[in-house]
Amino acid sequence: MSKRVLVPISRGFEEIEALCVVDILRRAGVEVVLACLEEERTVMGRSGIQVIADQTLSAALAAGPYDLVVLPGGLPNAHTLCDDERVIACVQGHLAAGAWVAAICAAPLALQRAGVLEGLRLTSHPSVRDQLPGERYSEDRVVVDGRVVTSRAAGTALEFAFTLVRLLVGAEAVLLVNAGVLADLGRGDAPGGR
Repeated sequence: MSKRVLVPISRGFEEIEALCVVDILRRAGVEVVLACLEEERTVMGRSGIQVIADQTLSAALAAGPYDLVVLPGGLPNAHTLCDDERVIACVQGHLAAGAWVAAICAAPLALQRAGVLEGLRLTSHPSVRDQLPGERYSEDRVVVDGRVVTSRAAGTALEFAFTLVRLLVGAEAVLLVNAGVLADLGRGDAPGGR
């Protein structure tokens, strides 16, 4: 059975972080729903790129559950995700059900608001580090702890996406997708080798 992933976005989302994840997961055969928080399905990213979401968040949540919920960063998107009770409840509910939750850049702020980071190693964009728990903060490019995955920024989006593929469908899928993408997965912390 195909894995299912939800990627909520709103105005100002970081295009690289959202679309890289959607693209790489879909190449791996994962069903990904790009869901807009607003009723208007055309969403403007932080760099002025307009994207048409697959569904509204309300419709996507009604069609849940998902194996993974991914929160991209970008401003004001990251703050909008934090302020949306549906997103917070979704994060809490999916983790409680044993699903994965992932956030990149400033979006770990929503995980903090959901109260799911206690005691976990995590990372984020440096600009929001002081707003997150510091005792287990890492500057690694991608951090996996428990069922939570965090990553740093747009420049780490490809590693983040391949880590999600590995966690959902396995290391073999990483290699198959990368045969066409040709990402540099050769470093020791790369997602294909764990």
